[in-house]
Amino acid sequence: WRMEQRKLTQLFDIQSLHDGYARGVIHVADVIEMVYARLPDIDDPGIFLHLADKADVLRQGLQLGDYRPRSGSCGSGECGSGGEEDCDNYPLWGIPCAVKDNIDVAGMPTSAGCASFSYIPTEDATCVQLLRNAGCLVIGKTNLDQFATGLVGIRSTGPCPRNAVDPRLVPGGSSSGSAVAVATGIVSFSLG
Repeated sequence: WRMEQRKLTQLFDIQSLHDGYARGVIHVADVIEMVYARLPDIDDPGIFLHLADKADVLRQGLQLGDYRPRSGSCGSGECGSGGEEDCDNYPLWGIPCAVKDNIDVAGMPTSAGCASFSYIPTEDATCVQLLRNAGCLVIGKTNLDQFATGLVGIRSTGPCPRNAVDPRLVPGGSSSGSAVAVATGIVSFSLG
């Protein structure tokens, strides 16, 4: 069981996680713990400019309730206790994601890579709210070239993220933190 759990959580793609949730091999709390355990193992302070508090993310994960897998029988009303609409309520249930730091996440600083521009939004950007409504768990805000205007990912208020394949190379793009967060397996996907 532990070996199967380890294999599934190493693959943080949506299908693998949902398969693990559906079979009861992993729980959303396991995935959140794995996300936060990977951070010191990867040891790259340049990936995130802000991390969500793990206790808050765990609380959000538990608020999702039980995982109800989607089935091909929508229309017959067999998709779960909620009927047909239950099939699409949480297509990203329990999926960890990151958000580039030029997109607002309520309560997390948005700096666009420039400390003097930083502010704390009171509302999520529409795209973030839609992800949350779909069951996604926001782990943090990722590093970027200041105001998303660079090409190589090394001009920011924080340390430069290390290239996940070869640390001697620049991470590339203004979405350097997002790319490294996904490439290192910390999150399933990232906005920006």
